[in-house]
Amino acid sequence: MKLIIIKLAFVFLPALYVVSAIPWKVKSSAITFKIKNAGMTVDGSFTGLEADINFNPLKPEEASIKASVNSKSVNTGNNMRDEHLSKPEYFDVAKFPKITLQSSKIEKTGPITYKGTFKLTVKNVTKEVIIPFTFMKIPEKTEFKGSFSINRKDYGVGESSMTLSDNATISLDIIVTE
Repeated sequence: MKLIIIKLAFVFLPALYVVSAIPWKVKSSAITFKIKNAGMTVDGSFTGLEADINFNPLKPEEASIKASVNSKSVNTGNNMRDEHLSKPEYFDVAKFPKITLQSSKIEKTGPITYKGTFKLTVKNVTKEVIIPFTFMKIPEKTEFKGSFSINRKDYGVGESSMTLSDNATISLDIIVTE
């Protein structure tokens, strides 16, 4: 009888793996942004990603992804610009130390492509964003990768400007392990 139960466990255990969400730990990440300023593209990044990722590529509707970055980590390669972006009219890092992202729905759109509906919170303003992304698991690495655009003024990041674009593109590249 015990042998039958053990054999059944080996038959059904893989099916349980397929049904439930898989917790992933962040191994490394690149959270970057691009925005036009005075006709030039300014590149920047954030570090300090903290994430709670539960995702099964075969059952994306059961996924739950919650992530945050440290707003104080904004880095454009220019210390004066970074200090300016830390002030209240931009990221107000003293008052709002975290930028957060919380999934509300994830759908499969192709073999490795997905569309996630997320709530993005910047400076205590929460807006829904759609993030198309890929999830690839190969022997060398397991990676979430996506990109989306936002209107910075929707979040109170800066004011109207003749030189600074309203739209910023954010790119996510997150390497994970089980």
